[in-house]
Amino acid sequence: MKVIPINDARTLAPQAGPTPPAGAPLVDRRGRSLRDLRISVTDRCNFRCVYCMPREVFGSDYPFLARRELLSFEEIARVARLFVARGVRKIRLTGGEPLLRKDIERLVEMLAALDGVELTLTTNGVLLRKMARRLKEAGLTRVTVSLDALDDATFRRMNDADYPVEKVLDGIAAAKEAGLGPVKVNMVVKRGTNDHEIEPMADYFRHSGHILRFIEFMDVGASNGWKMDEVLPSREVVERIGRRFPLEPVDPNYAGEVAERWRYVDGGGEIGAISSVTHAFCAACTRLRLSTEGRLYTCLFAQSGHDLRSLLRGGADDVRLDAAIAAVWQGREDRYSEIRTAETAALRKIEMSYIGG
Repeated sequence: MKVIPINDARTLAPQAGPTPPAGAPLVDRRGRSLRDLRISVTDRCNFRCVYCMPREVFGSDYPFLARRELLSFEEIARVARLFVARGVRKIRLTGGEPLLRKDIERLVEMLAALDGVELTLTTNGVLLRKMARRLKEAGLTRVTVSLDALDDATFRRMNDADYPVEKVLDGIAAAKEAGLGPVKVNMVVKRGTNDHEIEPMADYFRHSGHILRFIEFMDVGASNGWKMDEVLPSREVVERIGRRFPLEPVDPNYAGEVAERWRYVDGGGEIGAISSVTHAFCAACTRLRLSTEGRLYTCLFAQSGHDLRSLLRGGADDVRLDAAIAAVWQGREDRYSEIRTAETAALRKIEMSYIGG
């Protein structure tokens, strides 16, 4: 995987212009502001989901990163502080499965101390019963839980680790009890695999206080065997639910929100539809990703990252780190979902387990 060194910000993006003054918002080449930072804290996961970490690739002999290769909590907090100074207002912890990172609540506490930041975490949910209250007490705002089916057999086939659906549902209940709500529940829809679970999922989470979101099966990484004919467009998902439970559109919560919102006419709550394949939202994307081993990625579908860890461990001061971060964002012009073709979809991209969803 290609890695771009950023030992000197000027060599990274010489066309990006001078570094804006400290504290000034950052804007990329397409006029998009930096508002969201996703931080992957581990490349390991206790699931082997077919669309993310298929077992035939991520088997028992897979070379996961050694502990020394991961950014420390102190390194993560230092970088996060610089991002917040540049306008980031939302930080999401991801993985792999972030709850596998030892003492993750200590990192949550460090990040929660940053002013004006919403701190969230995405998890498969199976460890939430044990950890939800500790995470809330450490300062976590809320959680997003991945759940791809209610039917236990379907769910076990998709997670390919023999975890029962009850374990995840109990984790969602624990998050609600701890005050980490409303919980957002993400269902990746793969045609012919779990699309029969769309209506049961909608029925189950109506009136629950949680927000169910349907995500199109995407061509992330290089291992999930993505095919366009396995993508069920979000509009069909919404139409199917709407025939059973009438829906009406809702305005976005904020500019750049990736999920299109719909609410039940009878007041049963809302759902979301994330349509990265059929309805690209690149033009409003405000996200930057910090990978498990300290590389910055400007797109979920990126082929290369920018090595920030070398600066962190090479004695760079905050001024130099800030300049490097600014250069990465100012040089950004990604719009993968707008230009996706069979050829681009076949490119070898960074695995989602390194940079989160």
